[in-house]
Amino acid sequence: MSTAGPRTISILRYREPAAAIDWLCAALGFERHFVAEEDGVIVHAQLRIGHAMVFLGPDHADDKYGMHSPLALNGTNQCVYIATPDDINAHANRARAAGAVIITEPYDTPYGAREYSCRDPEGHVWSVGNYFGEP
Repeated sequence: MSTAGPRTISILRYREPAAAIDWLCAALGFERHFVAEEDGVIVHAQLRIGHAMVFLGPDHADDKYGMHSPLALNGTNQCVYIATPDDINAHANRARAAGAVIITEPYDTPYGAREYSCRDPEGHVWSVGNYFGEP
């Protein structure tokens, strides 16, 4: 993976990081890049999808950034968008088969993309589409 230039990486908290990693790989197509453990407990993980990454770690009541799983927040404060050239209908079916709650079924946007949105088992919202932004 190239390190040239700035990039953004979302960081998420999960009550069950190991289960989240398994689910994100099975449902959304992420791959394990790096997983750090202390005493058999995941303390940090890096997952990749194409050239993009997401970091995740365990939810702690005393998180110094105030970040928490949506289960602790009783809601969410962000949505992560995965831009992919993959067939969006097939992607949504894969996520649904893995237990995703589909929030928005695949649809065509007014700006020419095909997208859908889902919620993972801990409540994080993921939108997936073939929109890569304006050139």
